[in-house]
Amino acid sequence: MAEAGTMTAKTPSDPEGGAKGSPWLTLLAVSLGVIMVMLDGTVVGIANPVIGAELKATLSDLQWVTSGYLLALAVFLITAGKLGDLFGHKRIFLIGVAGFTLTSLAIGFTTSITQLIILRVLQGLFGALLQPAALALLRNAFPGPKLNQAMGAWGGIIGLSSAAGPIVGGLLVENVSWQSVFFINVPVGIIALIMGVLIINESKTQLLSKVDWLGVVLLSGAMFSLVWSIIKAPEWGWGDTKTVGFLAAFAVLTALFIFWQTKARQPLVPLSIFKNPSVAIGTVLMMMVAFAMFGAMFFLGFFFQGVHGLTPLEAGVRMLPMSAGMIIASPLAGIAIGRLGPKITMAAGLVITALAMFLMSRLGIEASFVDSGIPFLVLAFGLSPVFVGATEIIVGNVEPQYAGVAGGVQQSAMQIGGALGTAILGAVMAGEIASRLPGYLGPAAQAIPPAQMSQLEQAAAFGVAPTQGLTAQAAQVITDAVHNSFMDGMHLAFLVSTGVAILTALLALFVKRGATPTEGAPIHVG
Repeated sequence: MAEAGTMTAKTPSDPEGGAKGSPWLTLLAVSLGVIMVMLDGTVVGIANPVIGAELKATLSDLQWVTSGYLLALAVFLITAGKLGDLFGHKRIFLIGVAGFTLTSLAIGFTTSITQLIILRVLQGLFGALLQPAALALLRNAFPGPKLNQAMGAWGGIIGLSSAAGPIVGGLLVENVSWQSVFFINVPVGIIALIMGVLIINESKTQLLSKVDWLGVVLLSGAMFSLVWSIIKAPEWGWGDTKTVGFLAAFAVLTALFIFWQTKARQPLVPLSIFKNPSVAIGTVLMMMVAFAMFGAMFFLGFFFQGVHGLTPLEAGVRMLPMSAGMIIASPLAGIAIGRLGPKITMAAGLVITALAMFLMSRLGIEASFVDSGIPFLVLAFGLSPVFVGATEIIVGNVEPQYAGVAGGVQQSAMQIGGALGTAILGAVMAGEIASRLPGYLGPAAQAIPPAQMSQLEQAAAFGVAPTQGLTAQAAQVITDAVHNSFMDGMHLAFLVSTGVAILTALLALFVKRGATPTEGAPIHVG
């Protein structure tokens, strides 16, 4: 038993103990759980049109099917990480997997859009439970340099599941039903539960005894205010009093939370972890990477389906080069980080990411599979070192008893960065479309009433040309104008992402390798 003030790292595996505690089987078990979360973050976009038709949902309702899930996920991640530190990462992971599986099953039997939205929020909460716990369990299972190898394999699995989401969703929606998108989680969840119970070793902090509930309330309120304002800003406007009010609430609650964390005996987020520059920089780095990636990639679905005229399945197939690239690039990134360290490897990856974003800013309306495939392949080799290295510089640079919290911080940074990127780049793109559309319409723009022009601009932001009831000539003019203005907006969004990736590459030069413990080594906690 560890002495007071120390915690002994558990041996991750026993060579003679069979599967129990096996590092690579542990990786497989936690990956199965997280795969469900990643898939559900991408497949729903493919299913939304069918869900809307069957459940008679409005566009706002469908936005909530996605936003409710992401909001719950982002708000609860750090708290979930702390719960794992306190009650055991294995226990919290299994609760998350079980809850996610059951809510997926329930969604398949919903008969109203209201039920679906509520269950999607619950899905997000359970998804938040298992993600930071998974990272903490991996750190416990893979001590020393083997963590980089594990994170390389982890990155490949997670990258593949994210990129495969549109393909899986397209196949299921077109050939089975939208409900099957959620039912597929049930067998995956059952296998993850069985493997988790039989294989994963428990990992928790012996020195924590209670939850900082005031910290939970303050942080949850701050996170909700921030993510909610980001989600609603495109609808309300960034200068609207409601948007400003929620941003002000975020600032006040964050200040109160920081103050309380300096006073609490067992704070929800020990601020001492940010005294390590790599943890603080790594958190900002993850936000910026997610800003560039998720913000820019969000528009590709509209490009492929709205402008290019592809089916959901065909659009998913267009992303195959990225998923194939992730399978190859992530293990290589783990090896490179092990030899060169995270600083050089991540900075190089971000420069490659910037190149991929720039190549995407050159895509044309008639882009072929090869035209779009090359930037996707380049992006896979750019992002893999970033996602693999992020765990080392954030989770690997904190004491093991804070691994769950650090995992929650990392995942929250990604969610917030992605939401910011989608909202801000969406506003940039919408503004570019509004400025370019009248020029492409030519003289016809003068004959369109302001209200109809506004509706046309909104449709153009999705790459959709509303031509119902128009003559063939007028429809062609509208279609060409919408598609050309959409491409201008998308190109600008990718150029902004290129600049963000370059700035993030410079930031990556200030991080350092995580101090991962060796087996059985005593770890002092203060």
